[in-house]
Parts: sequence; structure tokens; C-alpha cells
Amino acid sequence: MKRKTYLLAVFSFFFPALLLAQNLYQVTVDAGDYDRKDCPVFIPLSLPDTGSLSMRWHLYEKTHKGIIPVLCQQDHAPASGIWFILSGTTPGHTQRTFLLKQETVKATDTAMMKIRKTFSSYVLERGSQKILNYRFRIMAPPDGADPLYQKSGYIHPFWSPSGEVLTRIQPRDHLHHYGIWGPWTKTHINGREVDFWNLGKGQGTVRFAGLLSLKEGPVFCALKVHQEHIDFGANGPDRTALNEILEIRAWNIGARAWLVDYTTIQNCPLSSGILLDAYRYGGGLGFRATENWTRKNSSVLTSGGKTRLDADGSKARWCRITGTMPSGENGILFMDHPENRAFPEPMRVWPVDANHGRGDLFFEFCPIRHKSWTFKKGKDYTLTYRMFIFNGEISREEAERLWNEFAHPPVVKMEKIK
Repeated sequence: MKRKTYLLAVFSFFFPALLLAQNLYQVTVDAGDYDRKDCPVFIPLSLPDTGSLSMRWHLYEKTHKGIIPVLCQQDHAPASGIWFILSGTTPGHTQRTFLLKQETVKATDTAMMKIRKTFSSYVLERGSQKILNYRFRIMAPPDGADPLYQKSGYIHPFWSPSGEVLTRIQPRDHLHHYGIWGPWTKTHINGREVDFWNLGKGQGTVRFAGLLSLKEGPVFCALKVHQEHIDFGANGPDRTALNEILEIRAWNIGARAWLVDYTTIQNCPLSSGILLDAYRYGGGLGFRATENWTRKNSSVLTSGGKTRLDADGSKARWCRITGTMPSGENGILFMDHPENRAFPEPMRVWPVDANHGRGDLFFEFCPIRHKSWTFKKGKDYTLTYRMFIFNGEISREEAERLWNEFAHPPVVKMEKIK
């Protein structure tokens, strides 16, 4: 008998024992109007942990072949519950049924999604594969450059599943570009301009200020950090104009692609607040692509059907960027969440003749592109994005499905089995 068949038989045999457990729930996942594939799903669960290191929540799927164990991971922020990956393809307007139960910790509970600390960075990994590198230590500028260009608090490298580096920092044409990052550009505090983006002006910067949490497990790993947006031009010492909580979460959807969520919560401690002027750069999520991608071997497609010729300044729910690397085609699908301030957000996309005709690639979701935004003292302002990093190509239909999973997650219902 094959191992998989044997496991199915074992779980089918012990199914009556599962029903006798005290903390046992039936969970129904409804795909809704959209097809799903390897989709993160959240089960709200307000019950506390047992307090025992030997007990943990475990999940099983009820199928026509029997009861199958499913990897799951408990989380407490921003809400308490259980995450798991709805594996395989689930057609729209169908349901799948699961059992959630507290039981003894098993060997299969080991963390596949990990965060490794180095001298300068936190590296998010799936097994032995590197996903992304968050830099917490100050990166010095290139030799001969102004020290103002030093920086921390950004993502680089960002690797494709095949191991290609898709980001770039400190290019000679724009020394202030740092992989994936999101400073505000044209802002005003009490009528005085402060630029946190163009570091060479010496008006401000964004830097790592502290680690808040690390989460590892079989379903996801998550890094939460505190970043400070520093105003250099105030009277007296430098001061914090914005406190930012940034969470970067990578999901275990397998080795074929990476799925990464990027959530930033910003709060202004200044009594005057801060005005984020309408401008073509600033905030949101910026991406300076590898130097290997130029006008000759890269492409842009948005949910509105725009390409690199006409995407700049337009609005989109998602933007697919692809380019050729030594290993072949690689790409990132950037997704905008419906609850973001300017959804669908306008974008900054460099024209094909950028950088003296070379056509280097820069992309940004820019929520203040067409309309200014005021952050008031003590209020939280949240922006949420998702990135799907892949080898090869994905179709427009696949991009649409991925965005729908992000924007419209499956509906979960849970009931206690008595």
C-alpha cells in the first residue's frame, strides 16, 4: 500500500475519535464568485491557546477519499485565528470542508517559512530558498557619494524563485533608489517643505528604528518593524515626523512562486500633522528593477490594459512587470488593495526612453499622484499591497485571479461540533 493511501486509511479509521474531541470545529470555506489556487485563508478564532507547549491547533480536510491533514498556523495580530493555504484549485461557487482541533504537537509542525538574521538584514526564506532581504543596518553610499545617501529600512535583494535578483539599490543615475521602499517625496510641515525621498536634498530620510516581531511557521513568516521618517530641517535636533509600522509577510504557496504581503501603518506625532502634496512620486510602494531590465527586454501590463507606453499616471488594480534574466523570464505582479486610500491607485511608470534612452524600469503605486493627503496627529493611515513573484509568464487572466484572491478572500464559516 502506498504511503498516501495508507495515511488516508488511518485518518478515516480514526475519524470517530476526532469527533469525540472537546475543542473540535467544522470549518466551511466558500470560494465565492472566483476560482482559487493555493490561496491563503484565515479562520477567525477567539479562543486562547491552551497554555501547554505540547498542544496546538491542527486542521484536517474532509474529502471523498477521507480525512487529510492540512498545515496551519496560529496568529494573534491583527486578529486572532488560524491561517492555512487552500491548496490546489478550488473553482468558484464551490465549498470545501475542514475540521479544526486542538491536539498534541506533531513532527509536521516544523517551520518551513523562516527568518534568518544576518549582521545587516533579516532574510525571509522558504526552506533553503531565499525570498527577500530586509536591510535594518545603515547602508553606506558608494565611494565618493554624499553621506546623505546612506539609508536603512528597505527590501533588497528581492529574489525570484529561480534565485535571480530583481531589485537594485544606489544606481548611479538615482543614488536614492533602494530596491522596494516607500518614502514620501513632496510634503509640508507647518508650511515648510520636507522631502524624505530625494536624500541628496538633506531634508529627511526613512530609517529602521526597531524590531517589533518575528513569526515563523509552516504557512507563513512575517517580519514587523518600526521605521521612522526623520525631518532634518526642524528647529533644534532632528525629529520624527512619522512613525511607521511595516509588516512583510511571505506565504508558503510552494516553490513555484513567492507570495508576499506588504502592509504599512503610519502615524504622525506632530501637533501640526503633515501634508503629503500631490506629486508623481511618493509613498505607496516603489520598485527599482534590476539593471538587466531595459526597454529591450522588459514589459509592463496593467489591469486597465496599459503598457509601458501609456501606464504612467493611469490607475490600476494590478500591474504586471516582466523581464529577461540569465535564467529566463521573471516577473512581479504588484497588487493594490481596495481599502487603500486612492484605490485603484495611480502609478508612476518610467517611460521607455528613461535614463538617456536606456529604458531602465521603475514602478510605483503612488496614492498622492493626483490628490494631496493630510495625516492628522495620532491617527493611523494604512496601505496594503501584495506581490506575486514568478518565473516565466502569467496571463492577464491569472493576474486577475490573483488580485481577486487578495481583494475578495474566500468566506469562512465555523461551527462547534458537540
